[in-house]
Formats: sequence, C-alpha cells, structure tokens
Amino acid sequence: MRTESIGVVNLRYLYSILFYLALPFVLLRLLWRSRRIPDYRKRLAERFGFCPYRLKNTLWIHAVSVGETIAAIPLIKTLQKTYPDLPLLITNMTPTGAARVKAAFGDTVMQVYIPYDLPDAVARFLNRIQPKIAVILETELWPNLLAACQQRAIPVIVTNARLSEKSFQGYRSIASLTRDMLSCVSVLAAQAKADADRFIALGLDPQKVVITGNLKFDLEISSEILSKGDALREQLGRHRPFWVAASTHLGEDEIILAAHRRIREQHPEALLALVPRHPDRFDQVAALVQQQGFKFVRRSQNVPCASDVEVYLSDTMGEMLMVFSAVDVAFVAGSFVQVGGHNLLEPAALNKPVISGPILFNFTEISQKLLSANGLIIVEDSEALARAVSQLFSDTTYRKQIGDNARRVVDENRGSLQKQLQCIQKSLPL
Repeated sequence: MRTESIGVVNLRYLYSILFYLALPFVLLRLLWRSRRIPDYRKRLAERFGFCPYRLKNTLWIHAVSVGETIAAIPLIKTLQKTYPDLPLLITNMTPTGAARVKAAFGDTVMQVYIPYDLPDAVARFLNRIQPKIAVILETELWPNLLAACQQRAIPVIVTNARLSEKSFQGYRSIASLTRDMLSCVSVLAAQAKADADRFIALGLDPQKVVITGNLKFDLEISSEILSKGDALREQLGRHRPFWVAASTHLGEDEIILAAHRRIREQHPEALLALVPRHPDRFDQVAALVQQQGFKFVRRSQNVPCASDVEVYLSDTMGEMLMVFSAVDVAFVAGSFVQVGGHNLLEPAALNKPVISGPILFNFTEISQKLLSANGLIIVEDSEALARAVSQLFSDTTYRKQIGDNARRVVDENRGSLQKQLQCIQKSLPL
C-alpha cells in the first residue's frame, strides 16, 4: 500500500514536471487563440494563482466553460440565498465562461480564472481564497488541485458529474493517477447510474457516490428571456418560418447552409439563425455565408433584417436562450462532428421541437429520454435535416406536439437541484 502511494506521488511529480516543460507551448496556444478572442490575453496572472481577491471561508464553484456555467446558474443562485454571508467565487477556464458568469450575476459574485494545475500556482490560489468547500461541475479533475485540497482538508464535491465511455477509457489509461484523484473527492453527485458505475470502476469509493439526476433539467427560463425572444421575433418577422442552428462547430456550417438552401425551396421566406459555438469563428462563418451567396446580417451590427435576408448570424454571447425563445424549430449542433452534442434541454424547456445530428455521446441520457418521449428528431445528414425542418414548418400541429413532448421531459425530470444542494450542505464544515 505504501509502495503504491509513493508511486502515485512520483507519478504526480512527473506530471508536474511535464506540465512545467509544456508551459511555454500552453502560453503560445493562449496567445494564438487571443488573435481572435483578445480576452485570452487578459488577466494572465490569474492563471498562475494570483487571484485579485483575499478571501476567507469561500464557497468556491468551478465551471470550466459556458455549458457548465449555464447548468450551474440555478445552483449558484440557491447558494447565494442559502449562504448570504459567505463570499461566493466562481472560476472558469475560458473567457466565454467568464462572460456568462458576468452576464448572469453581475457583481453579486466574484469571478476569476482557475490556475493552471501547477503546484505553486494552486497553492498560491488556495492561500488567497481559503475555500470552505470546492464544488466542481461535471468532470474537471486536476491531480495537483485535488491533492492540495485534500492536504488542506477542503471538501471537494464533484456535482452534476458525468463520464462518457470515451472519457472513461482515457482516465483508465492513467489508472493509478485517476484513483489518486478520486480519493480526494468527498462526494460525487452523478447525473445517472451509468456515470456512477464508471467512476466506481475507476476506483471511487461507492460510499461517496450519490445519483442525483442532471442539473440541466432545473434550467430557469426568466420572463426577461421570453420578452427578449418575443421582441427578436417581432423584429425579424412573425410571419417567416424561423429556425436556429445552435452552437455549430467547424465542419457543420456547410451542412446547415446546404439544408437551409433546400428548406427555402419549399419555404421561400424561411430564415436561419446561425449561431457558431465559439466567438473566434464568427468572422470565418460570416465569410462562408457570404461565399455561399446567402444574403445575411450580423446581430452584432444591429442593422434591420429585411424580408430578403436569408441568414441571421448570431455573433454575440450569452443570448442563446433568447434565440431559442424566438424560433419555431431548433437544431442543436456539435452533433454532426465528434464533439458529442450540446445541451438539448434549452430549446426543450421552451417548448421547441428539437433536432440533432447522430453524435450525442456527451448527452446520451438526455437524448434517450427525449427520444423515448418523441421530443427529439435525430437526422443523419443535410438532406434529412432539411426534410425534418420543412415538415415541422408545414405541420403546425406536429410541431406543437414535438415541442410539448420535449417540454414534458424537462418538467418530469426536475429536482436534481435540491439533491445536489443537500450534498453540498452535508459536506460544508461547521
């Protein structure tokens, strides 16, 4: 047992050395990405643990990027109400995640970037924030960070935890380091039994695992979102058939545009809201739309959308729910490429018929629930996408039925929030 423990420490030591050696390349990649997203150049000190705040007894929540942050919003709001006297700090890895925190909470929480998983950066960060508890969304596990929390007796709650088969195989390839990381976890709130079983197979103590369901089902749709969506639809034209391709990745926009061209053969007034997942692709996608001969406008330019506009390029951040609220039909991208899909529940919660490509390994449970309830249409290619959207445009009764089915799945699976909150409360030191 002692030999194995020493081996794990040595493995983590080797991991740290390799991370230090790779650091120049990590920074170069950061600077490269900052060509398109300047925010990657900002607040670099935070990535080395120089948190601008000096805190004590902090409720610390880590949500790596946009998707995790959106899922965490109801939980964060509940923690704000439950523990109003404790400082609440949110960490992210990406500028888009940071922007989402700012949009959702303004100055009511503190937000910084999580430090790189280097021993000195992690120690510096923890010294400055002195967390009472660490709440990590989904599966953002870092060896040095978790080890440092354990050494300081900081409870670590991995909440809304999921683990795809692909990620499971990756963690299994570094089995001893994975077991060491999981030994530092106080409680893991798994989305589903399959996720729990994979974590246990990797060495997590079954006594630490609770199956709570998926926090994404507890999504809140505010009246403000509905009002903004209604105003957008009024601006773009209520009479026009309107669909969205949400969170597209490289290689998907061509498929979407080909489908839209076919859709307009049957529905000449049809309008597509095209929403690239990452802001560094906004200009690239705009050039593609123009190259393919579509008349389009960019939301960021705030110009009128005339009746002959064919594509509405949504090149702003934090407005996805508003766009979903405005459209008739929602296609959720990241599902024609090996990304594994994106959140199907956002349009579903708004009674929208949901369409997806076939690659959904990150949303297996959600997609199965929606499929079983006839609230999701899966298409294999551009032609099938065009047929599905056209049918939903033509048949309003069918469109409402699919949308209502999707909304019912959301409503029937709410309740994870309270279960995950209880996990946090039980682990909070008095």
